[in-house]
Amino acid sequence: MTDTKTTAPKSSGKGEGSLEAPTRHPIAWQEEAYYDLAAIEKEMERVFDICHGCRRCFNLCDSFPRLFDMIDEGPTGEIDGVPKADYAKVAEACTLCDMCFMTKCPYVPPHPWDLDFPHLIVRYRAAKRRAGETGFVRDQLAETDRNGKMARPVAGAVNWALARENTPLRKMLQAVAEVDAEVELPKFHALTAEKRLQQEPVRPDPAGPAFGQRKVALYATCYVDYNKPDTAVAAAQVLAKQGVESKLVYPECCGMPQFEDGDLADVAARAERVAKVFSPLIDEGYEVVALTASCGLMMKFEWPLLLPGNALVRKLATATRDVSEYVVGLAKAFGGLAPGLSAIEGGVTVHHACHARAQNMGAKSAELLRMIPDTKVELVERCSGHGGTFGVMKDTAPLARKVGKPAARAVAQKGQGALCSDCPLACKHLGQLLSAETKGPGPAQAHPIEILARAYGLMS
Repeated sequence: MTDTKTTAPKSSGKGEGSLEAPTRHPIAWQEEAYYDLAAIEKEMERVFDICHGCRRCFNLCDSFPRLFDMIDEGPTGEIDGVPKADYAKVAEACTLCDMCFMTKCPYVPPHPWDLDFPHLIVRYRAAKRRAGETGFVRDQLAETDRNGKMARPVAGAVNWALARENTPLRKMLQAVAEVDAEVELPKFHALTAEKRLQQEPVRPDPAGPAFGQRKVALYATCYVDYNKPDTAVAAAQVLAKQGVESKLVYPECCGMPQFEDGDLADVAARAERVAKVFSPLIDEGYEVVALTASCGLMMKFEWPLLLPGNALVRKLATATRDVSEYVVGLAKAFGGLAPGLSAIEGGVTVHHACHARAQNMGAKSAELLRMIPDTKVELVERCSGHGGTFGVMKDTAPLARKVGKPAARAVAQKGQGALCSDCPLACKHLGQLLSAETKGPGPAQAHPIEILARAYGLMS
């Protein structure tokens, strides 16, 4: 790495990387200095210079190719030749997938160079937001609870209006709200997950191996409650088959959309409110199970970093498991899953979503589905590129497609009949990319817990 004014400090005798597990610092969003844009840009310059000298992340997303191209094409061939105004182009392309921090970067803490690229981008976005640079449409799309409640009574009409095949309305939406006309948008349901499980309660099976010994509070998540209620129903049914008592609990959205846009005060307030709802349940012996990977990541890791002094948030983080992680743990604790599983014809390809990988729990969805007899299970570990509103807005949706195409090709090469992902948006995005590539419907799409429910004959 060239010796410039931003060259990283000497590593105190440590080599490249270390044997210690990556750690993260609390997010100092309550301190005024956190939003000092000049200090942030100085830190970005330092970090970008280290990235320039390493380049291991060149193939993860578009942030790093953009950065390296700007450096290589600049007047000096170094980071000092890149105008700080252009740092926004690097930040724009970051989906906060966390893969640079978790899988590639050898300089994350506890290394003395102390790199955390995703959290630096969050800080940059938070400072820009504080300075008044907000995106109105993105902010409105991020209000998932409000949008879901408004759409529910007229779900059929909303789905018709938002359908990709409804070209005139989608082009109008693109012109007015800059929502990419080619993106397959989530569908809404008149019956949310909460309503369905209230109307059709699922009782634990006395023959299940864990009967009378386990009970779970399912955190529905906004996407599952309003857009994919089948996932919650499948989770309740599979747990009941194991003898586990479950109840669906959904106070509000975890705030991942707001986190991505740097609205950290909003996220922290959500964390406090949700933790208060779950605290008495945890005291009653309920384990908390998140139904989507992004929400599990927020609850386990990001919330405690935002509110390190909040005992209820820490308690919730400790009690939370991803749904596949939980069922795998259940099988190990009780000598296997309840009998009755049948093969899934055509096999399954599991997309290991970035936010599941970032939880450091292993490929639990693939491990779970490999418990189904006589079923071929393949694994793809590449970013889908979706990233919430990143995969929806006109200015970033092309990048989402670009990043996701290698993952879609990998899924196509596996040739399995079903595709599932820990992230429902990633699954939908990859399914659309596959359909465009093959000019056909592509594999059936589902959450891993839905695949397991089908193997039990609980869902069609």
